[in-house]
This record gives sequence, C-alpha cells and structure tokens, in this order.
Amino acid sequence: MNRILTTVTILGIVHILGSTPAIVNAQTPQATPASPASNLQEQYDEGVTKYNQGDFKGAIASFTEVIRLDPNNAAAYENRGNARDDLGDRQGAIADYNQAIKLAPDNATTYYNRGLAYDRLGNNKAAIADYDRAIELNPKFASAYNSRGILRFAMGDELGAMTDFNQAIELEPERPGIYYNRGNVRRRRGDNQGAIVDYNRVLQLNPQDADAHFNRGIAYYNMADHQMAIVDFNQALQLNSNYAEAYYNRALSYSAIGNNQQALQDFQQAAKLYQEQQKPEYYQDAQERIRELQE
Repeated sequence: MNRILTTVTILGIVHILGSTPAIVNAQTPQATPASPASNLQEQYDEGVTKYNQGDFKGAIASFTEVIRLDPNNAAAYENRGNARDDLGDRQGAIADYNQAIKLAPDNATTYYNRGLAYDRLGNNKAAIADYDRAIELNPKFASAYNSRGILRFAMGDELGAMTDFNQAIELEPERPGIYYNRGNVRRRRGDNQGAIVDYNRVLQLNPQDADAHFNRGIAYYNMADHQMAIVDFNQALQLNSNYAEAYYNRALSYSAIGNNQQALQDFQQAAKLYQEQQKPEYYQDAQERIRELQE
C-alpha cells in the first residue's frame, strides 16, 4: 500500500463581531445609579472584551444584559450568537443570528456568522445561501469568499472553490490562509507546481506554518522530487514534533529513494503517534508498512 496521508487544514474561518452600537444620551446621566445608556455601553464593551479573551460564558452573560436593557440591539444578539457557537451551541447561535437579522436585515457579517454555524452543523445548503447573501451585501467580503470556497471544496466543487479563493486573494493579498486553501485545491486537481507556488507564498507570510511545509512536501512527493519532499517534512517536524503524517510521508519518501532503514524508523514513529492520538485506522496502516519493510 502506498497511501499518502494528507492534511487539509481549514484556515481563515473566524467569527466577526457585530459593530459596537452607538449610545446616544437623551439626558445628562446621573452620577448614581448609572444611566441605562452608560450601563448599556459598559455591558457591551465588557462582552466584547470577554469574547476576545475567550471567556465565552462571560460574554454571553454580558450580551444578555445588553439585550435586557435594549431588546432591539442587533449587535448584541449577533455577538451572543458568536459566543454560543464557539461553545458548540449551534442552534442557540442560529436563533440569535435570526433575531439579529430580523432587527438589521442588511448586515453582511450576521449572514456570514450564521453561515459558519450552519456550516458546522453540516447544513451545506443553508451555509452557502448565507455566504452568498453576505457577499451580495458586501462584494468585498474576503472572509465570506474564503469560507464559501472552503465549503465548496469540501462539497467537491473545486472550480467554484478556486474562483472564491482567487477573489479572496485579490481582496486581501496578505492573508496566508487563503493561499494555503487555494494550494490545497490546486494540489487536489493535480496542479502540484501551482500548489507549491501558493505554499511558497504562505511561508513567505508565515514561515512557522508546519502545515504549509507538510503539504508542500506532499506536492513535491507527487512530482517525484523526494529529496525536496524530505526537506519539507523535516521542517514540518521541526515545527511540530508530533506531526504523525509528516513521519509517515517522510517514510514514503525515504522508501522511494531506497533508504528503507530510515523509512522503517519513520513508520515506527508514525505508528507510535497514531496510537497515542487514537487514530486506529492510520495506526494499522503504518503497522502494515512496517511489516512490509521487515519481510
């Protein structure tokens, strides 16, 4: 068996916080107690701070208080939805996004964030529809193109994915994750040289990206340039010593150039890591390769 193990890490999918609501004081607030407007702003700012710190439960509490004070605050619903989604409560998040859209139907970021929630639920049709709407409302929304491209790629629409990644790169040419995603599409389509160009760009922007080194190594392996593949697998392992797939594929490269001793050592290390990482199918595959080399 000569199976290449690959990783297609999804990069660039993040929630976008709703815009901070404008607080207009109709009257001069009293010193004590705090006016509803000032308390509203404080609660909102606290929610944003907690969200950015990764305290999603705390953010939910703060945005819930904003909603109690101002039931028509679309941004608070959207941001509470973001926090709920980050905690795995997809349905709760979608309910909040629905309310935010009801209050502010032309906010592209809300459709984008709801699209992420649908995406994570596996509701591809709804996710695509929301990404489409986000792009319709904001044709320069690079993240929406990127996320739609990732989903199209997962659904087998490689040409559609390429179109989206091309557009995202045109809009934000300094985002390494988009080049990485396009490189994966190119490699999947057999354009290994084009993939290498994209991975090169990723590494120019982020030299510490182990996945880019790994996938560039796969592209070199596909082109039978095993020495260059080994160089990239080495670099991936230097950045991430637990990268089982890098050991496995470096073993394939060593085997291809006749260095079976080094290949055996790498398959053994890959098997060890797969067992630790609870990947039984990959573990069995590595064990089979070890037996083949020991015969």
